[in-house]
Amino acid sequence: MTIDHIAKIIFGRLTIGSFPVHEPILLATFAVVGLAGLGVVGAITKFKLWGWLWREWFTTVDHKKIGIMYIILGTIMLLRGFADALMMRAQQAIAFGNEGYLPAHHFDQVFTAHGTIMIFFVAIPLVSGVINFVMPLQIGARDVAFPYLNSLSFWLTAAGAALVMASLFIGEFSTAGWLNYVPVSNLQNSPGVGPDYYLWALQIAGVGTSLSAINMVTTVIKMRAPGMTMMKMPVFCWTALCSQVLAVAIFPILTAAFALLMLDRYVGTNFFTNDLGGNPMMYWNLVWIWGHPEVYVLILPVFGIYSEVTSTFTGKRLFGYSSMVYATVVITILSYLVWLHHFFTMGSGASVNSFFGIATMVISIPTGAKIFNWLFTMYRGSIRFELPMMWVVAFMLTFVVGGMTGVLLAVPPADFVLHNSLFLVAHFHNVIIGGVVFGLFAGIEYWFPKAFGFKLDPFWGKVHFWGWVIGYWVAWTPIYIVGLMGTTRRMRYLEDPTLQPYFVIAAIGAVIILIGIVGFLIGMVVSIKNREQLKVGNDPWDGRTLEWSTTSPPPAYNYAFTPVVHDLDAWYDMKCRGYERPSGGFKPIHMPRNTGTGVILSGLAAVLGFAMIWYMWWLAALAFLGLLVVAIGHTFNYDRDYHIPAEEVARIEAGHLPPPPPPEQRPDHGPALTPAEAK
Repeated sequence: MTIDHIAKIIFGRLTIGSFPVHEPILLATFAVVGLAGLGVVGAITKFKLWGWLWREWFTTVDHKKIGIMYIILGTIMLLRGFADALMMRAQQAIAFGNEGYLPAHHFDQVFTAHGTIMIFFVAIPLVSGVINFVMPLQIGARDVAFPYLNSLSFWLTAAGAALVMASLFIGEFSTAGWLNYVPVSNLQNSPGVGPDYYLWALQIAGVGTSLSAINMVTTVIKMRAPGMTMMKMPVFCWTALCSQVLAVAIFPILTAAFALLMLDRYVGTNFFTNDLGGNPMMYWNLVWIWGHPEVYVLILPVFGIYSEVTSTFTGKRLFGYSSMVYATVVITILSYLVWLHHFFTMGSGASVNSFFGIATMVISIPTGAKIFNWLFTMYRGSIRFELPMMWVVAFMLTFVVGGMTGVLLAVPPADFVLHNSLFLVAHFHNVIIGGVVFGLFAGIEYWFPKAFGFKLDPFWGKVHFWGWVIGYWVAWTPIYIVGLMGTTRRMRYLEDPTLQPYFVIAAIGAVIILIGIVGFLIGMVVSIKNREQLKVGNDPWDGRTLEWSTTSPPPAYNYAFTPVVHDLDAWYDMKCRGYERPSGGFKPIHMPRNTGTGVILSGLAAVLGFAMIWYMWWLAALAFLGLLVVAIGHTFNYDRDYHIPAEEVARIEAGHLPPPPPPEQRPDHGPALTPAEAK
């Protein structure tokens, strides 16, 4: 047995050549990331924070802390995904009459990684984070239905993100697009590790997302406060419920599609090949049966955020609550019936294309109804243009354009012309940035005081806002134009010099968005530094839903007494009835105990994925065995809960500020509405 043979057994496909030592861009990136990582580790070690992080954050099962960690993960991955976007914009702005600075293979990895990261590791974690933090508070619950499962879900998502990041410095990422399309990702066309990195990262993260969705659905159905019927739930809880029901239904389909592609790549089956009975288009069908409902998994909770913000900052009950709920449910159902519009050009025939085209147009009706509900809520309201409300207005102006271009693309003959053009790419970014991203920032700005007890700095909040809004329009309007002119998407360089000004303007727009992102990060730092000056009470926005009735930040148990709900907009109703915070009669509160099992299982899952990517079969076997041992061992852990003593609850409650006065005693918000007027 030679040394080479032993090395192959130990390291599989991993060799010295797997490290990108000849790629100056990657080396520079590695140096920056490495130095930043060492700085963070050094700071944590210097201030002796490892024990605190492990006890309070890594092992927590508190839904609020898990929600915050989801948002931190999404923000970190946003920086990586946006760095890829800047690289693409720079390449396309200069690559006219020359090949630019990115080699073809590297460019394909960049645009694949950008799309993969932005959807799976930015949008999904941010949405999951907001739902995790807000929804249990809004329904009056002490935690989610399965607290340990919540921890495991987050850490599996983080493990998938870690594998994607590892591909930057060890090996390469997929070059087959953000959904790893066949036949490009088939073994004969991509024999390297790129598609395998993609598949294992998304399989691991996808399990986490599926488990989280099951958890959220169960929480909404089983853990609402007494008196909170389904039609007394806040709209955000309805949109979160429908979104997570969709996720439960569609993520197993994506998992199955990826599993079949794994079999093609690892075992030699022919599910998605061009021979021996395989059919590449079946992969596209399975992926997009997941893919289009996934857009609604992201946008529905964000519609809920817009509803909460609009109602709060206009001082009125949401117009047409019932119609908003019904529209959400209709969108949930119809979202299953439109996936084929992603490939009208496949050749299914006029009948199939007509059905899916009409279904796509129909789904725009309940979406448009929501726009009118928000507009009518604003009508004759005392609108306060705080930052969350500014995001709502920017969304309405931006998203409507994206919706109209979506209806245009739903017409099969138009789609035949525009499908492979940059017009389609501009439409997708229009609805994701103008809809999902703007809404998530509105939600973060809105609920940040509830999470931490102080507001975000208003100046840097406006830098963040205007950077994104102006940057979006500057970056994507020229892309719409060149798309209509027929410019093909996924191009590394172009020959027509008359197109270059459009791409230069688009690159300038990306830089303006970067200013917005930097403003967000600086705003976080400045807000934490000036938190004493920015400190607010429990209800800084004069909110209407239950989360504003507890303290800011909420205690571990959320509510000393489970709230009793009598009306929609439960907190507004309580304030009108003269609610006072209880000062006695506290009882011990039953709570779940922290556990590190989720961290350990997810770490082993990441090792298993890495070993399978590089064909280190011995390490994969050990990691799989470790997963079984830890999972089975956890079932024998019966010390999973504890009680917070009544004295401790009384001490915590006594240290909190009293609730703010009711609206009629708050002159800064203008004349208050009576409950009848608010309805």
